[in-house]
Amino acid sequence: MSTDQSVNALPPQPRANQLLQAVLGGGFVRTLLAIVLAFAVASLLIIFTNEDVITASGYLFGRPGDFFSAAGSAVGDAYAALFRGSIYNYNADTVVAAFRPLTETLRFAGPLIAGGLGVALSFRVGMFNIGAQGQILVGAAFASFASSMIHLPYGIHLIVAVLFGLVGSALWAAIVGVLKAFTGAHEVIVTIMLNYIAISLVTYLMRTPLLHDMEGSNNPMTIPPDPTAVLPRILGEGFALHLGFVFAIIAVVVYWWLMERSTTGFRLRMVGINPDAARTAGIDVRKIYILAMTLSGLFVGLAAVNQALGREGSFTPSVDGGIGFDAITVALLGGSRALGVLGAGILFGALKAGGPAMQVADVAPEVLGVVQALIVLFIAAPPLIRTIFHLPGRPKRAPRKVKATKQLEEAS
Repeated sequence: MSTDQSVNALPPQPRANQLLQAVLGGGFVRTLLAIVLAFAVASLLIIFTNEDVITASGYLFGRPGDFFSAAGSAVGDAYAALFRGSIYNYNADTVVAAFRPLTETLRFAGPLIAGGLGVALSFRVGMFNIGAQGQILVGAAFASFASSMIHLPYGIHLIVAVLFGLVGSALWAAIVGVLKAFTGAHEVIVTIMLNYIAISLVTYLMRTPLLHDMEGSNNPMTIPPDPTAVLPRILGEGFALHLGFVFAIIAVVVYWWLMERSTTGFRLRMVGINPDAARTAGIDVRKIYILAMTLSGLFVGLAAVNQALGREGSFTPSVDGGIGFDAITVALLGGSRALGVLGAGILFGALKAGGPAMQVADVAPEVLGVVQALIVLFIAAPPLIRTIFHLPGRPKRAPRKVKATKQLEEAS
């Protein structure tokens, strides 16, 4: 059977049905419903762990109004605290203090967006970059060395330190591409092992003169960067938001152009759809694997630069702050698309910024961790979301290999 016959084997569906399934079964609606469902489950956790609710539940059948009132207050207070801590603090005394939570959300979102783009790129090529943690650590170590051991004028020094961080992360990620291309090693195993190596290696370097001030404490710690290599604050001293967020926005634009408009992005996507069909069309799949992991490391390197140069003091081996694994969540939630990763990064930045305010409202910080995990669970299980909300299934499509072959033939 020819390719055209295989593609046309399925009977065409009515256009109205195709539009309905594209809207309700598509990524945006499913993602939105996953977020809503995750917060709904979190609301139940807040309700049944609240002290007032537990007390009111003792006489639920006698005075049910007290129980529901306490439950509503618990959820309302929790999400009001999240809003005050991440968007706008309407209880603040000054305008600067009122808008500071929003800038904190953006500050937390910067490295999440950059790391999410790196992981998303690997997903588009059919690879799983689980090694963002190690790439951030190595990139941060490179940036720290350049910012503290190389002394240059203002402006030039920051550029050099940023380039060092990008190169460090890219080289560490390129190891994965090379091993997969020439030995067939699975990238999941390799990236996980490289995470452990990076943690131990960077911790060791933080005890040596390369990164550590030998006259100080023996604890693993870097030398503080020179003032000329620190990312400047973009809104003045009253806000902690710095140039790293601007870099993240630029990275979103670059990622969009690379993956959606460039010839290189087309080759990356074709390998992700079907490497065998791509190889038949003349694409060097081995080179694509190496290129993909290197580019992925470059985007993750922005997160490393953000963490290393976004502060005036030194840092320890925990500098990644869990961003390496949060980036996987951001990439999944964003559907590996530029705007999706941007929105997901801002959402998770808001959760990080609002966490302390929710703790003040007697909500355990682990609740937000549950929200993040549930979002990923629901995103990774589309049939579950469609079943819960009675959404129609996706329209039937041609097999991936046939679809990839057709796209490659049209492009050539």
